[in-house]
Amino acid sequence: MSNELTVVIVDDEEPARRMLRDDLDGMDGVSIVAECGNGFEAVKAVAEHDPDLLLLDIQMPKLDGFEVLELLERDLPIIFITAHDEHALRAFEVHAVDYLLKPFSAQRLGEALERARDRIGRGAGSPPVEELVASARPEGGHLERILIRDGSEVHVIPTDTVDYIEARDDAVAIRAGGKSHLKAQRLATLEKRLDLMRFIRVHRSFIINIDRLRSIELYAKDSRIAILTDGTKVPVSRSGYSRLRDLL
Repeated sequence: MSNELTVVIVDDEEPARRMLRDDLDGMDGVSIVAECGNGFEAVKAVAEHDPDLLLLDIQMPKLDGFEVLELLERDLPIIFITAHDEHALRAFEVHAVDYLLKPFSAQRLGEALERARDRIGRGAGSPPVEELVASARPEGGHLERILIRDGSEVHVIPTDTVDYIEARDDAVAIRAGGKSHLKAQRLATLEKRLDLMRFIRVHRSFIINIDRLRSIELYAKDSRIAILTDGTKVPVSRSGYSRLRDLL
């Protein structure tokens, strides 16, 4: 990395972006490579510009700051910007480079940038995105939609439209609306964020939406399959059958 710190600004409010731009323009060694008004623009900008640092607002429509992180293809130093959310601030103190609580001064912004420079200069890695997101999300909340990046396109899949999820090495194939989407995430990680009263791990490689279950049939001795409403057949392990019996 050169002495110049390349930065992407992400905030859905134009006055907030303007304030950040004005403050950063007055600082030496800082280059703004992109300004983004929403999360979709942010994902694209990071891919195109490969910045050193992301200044990321949390409360945004369409895609919030946490969802932007999930869609990035690399771990990136983050300075979070937020107007509230005390629970998130506790996680930021542990995992992020820094956070800025609105309204903040140019001096406070400068201090956050220096912390970022120090971390980047020391080669200190950023925490895994999944760890950061898991720490900042409120406990007890279930995933209501799954975000999948396909090149420059982002698919937003409501969880209630999902039929089943299949493990594919270090990725999962999510079947919804007659289509399959591949997401770079482990099945066990995704399972933790789903509503376990609706999504059941019936096999080491499969999670099904219980609302799509039509029947369970004996396939061989002590071997069963789940038949979904669209006719899809999914293997059911002994432990998976036990979970289904407990729920049904």
